[in-house]
Amino acid sequence: MQKKHAFVLILCAIACNASALDAETKPLPATGTVQVAFTPEEDATGLIVKALREAHKTVRVLAYSFTSNEISFALIEAKRRGLDVQVIADAEQLRRLEHNKVGLMHQAGVRVWLDEQHQSAHNKVMVIDGDGASPTIVTGSMNFTYSGQFKNAENVLILRGNKPLAEAYGANWQRHHNHATPYRP
Repeated sequence: MQKKHAFVLILCAIACNASALDAETKPLPATGTVQVAFTPEEDATGLIVKALREAHKTVRVLAYSFTSNEISFALIEAKRRGLDVQVIADAEQLRRLEHNKVGLMHQAGVRVWLDEQHQSAHNKVMVIDGDGASPTIVTGSMNFTYSGQFKNAENVLILRGNKPLAEAYGANWQRHHNHATPYRP
């Protein structure tokens, strides 16, 4: 009888843990619009810049590599328009890449943090107006780099109008921000 109770307790514990995991990863509604671009043939960088120019209030970025002039200038332009622009970059990539644009963005007033907690902070994400009525998510495999646009086979998704998705990506950005350290030139 003891073994049976122990077995039931183990099954309950497994089921509870599985339920908790399912609750964290529940499906989100498919709402809004989707745009996609495949590099190098299509202008993924142009789609990202357009999304940044349409931003109204906030931009949150998680970036592994950041060497794209066009994207960094669009972020600086958004900051100059009065938007709250914040970037979390991979610390190791910052040290390795000679033409990294993180310092340039920092000098222009964009708030920048470094994520050193992970072997690779490998996200390529922007949450644009995440708290607004019509948020935009930029994601995909493409690093925000020259090579991502012109040399590599990459993809970019622009997802507009999906509030629950923006909330999930915003919460993920905040989790990384909680352990990131301020950028110091």
